[in-house]
Amino acid sequence: MSETTCPAEHVTEPVTGVTGPSLSPSRAADFLTCPLLYRFRVVDKLPEPPSAAAARGTLVHAVLERLFDQPAADRRPEVAVALLEPEWDRLVTEEPELAGLFGDEAERAGWLAQAREMLGRYFTLEDPTRLEPAHRELAVQAVLGSGLRLRGYIDRLDVSPSGDVRIVDYKTGTAPREDFEARALFQMRFYAVTLWRSEGTVPKVLQLMYLGNGEVMRYEPDAADLAATERKIEALWRAIERARSSGDWRHRPGKLCAWCPHQALCPAFGGTPPPLPAVPPATPPPAGASPGAGAASGDEIVLDSRDRDST
Repeated sequence: MSETTCPAEHVTEPVTGVTGPSLSPSRAADFLTCPLLYRFRVVDKLPEPPSAAAARGTLVHAVLERLFDQPAADRRPEVAVALLEPEWDRLVTEEPELAGLFGDEAERAGWLAQAREMLGRYFTLEDPTRLEPAHRELAVQAVLGSGLRLRGYIDRLDVSPSGDVRIVDYKTGTAPREDFEARALFQMRFYAVTLWRSEGTVPKVLQLMYLGNGEVMRYEPDAADLAATERKIEALWRAIERARSSGDWRHRPGKLCAWCPHQALCPAFGGTPPPLPAVPPATPPPAGASPGAGAASGDEIVLDSRDRDST
């Protein structure tokens, strides 16, 4: 797929008037990482303090989105850097608690310097003056045959003059080791399944851009690959439903525990989870749905800014 892209003739609009079980790639990844983490975030809805890493991810994403508001010739590194402070001010206005992330101005300056490095690294990976994305921060969703609704936000969707679709996701972390690549691509396959089921389009390329170390991961899916991913998502949802019905949300200790904000409540660290909140009666699955496809009425599991640096 060439760098030059053109606006899409089709537009993916969020599905409206749809209720029932819903899952995003971030919440799916939570359950795969640790069912108890999923419970803390989705069932208990425990608050989480903002983190400097997640805030940096949100800021860099915002700058790259705004960069494409500029005329093509103006999409230069210095323009992106000039957008940092205004975008940070906007984020702090929207979420005042972000202002308390830094102990002093020197700490804030160092944090901003890291964001500038990531933006500079972006320009070594592609030339934005040659790109015209079809969509940015695109809300997508699709309802599977089981009644499960997939939801998420795609950082960028490119469509070539020939109609080939490329899903692009920016990561402010570093590229994973080879044995973790499949896990990193799960989020992208999730988005691809959503587009496939909502529009019948199999994306040509799934592209992850790691701004932490300047690596790019590309994958070309096909329909068989997406069908297998869809089956995995359905199986994952059935596992979530079994945990919801039984109340058995197992903790799964691992390397990511070091970044978990809920260690004080986790048995792996000597903590005790709070009592489970009352769960509304499950919504009966639609006719023809696979076993275990039902969910609590109105269950909403959506991507949010704290997930930016999670992978």
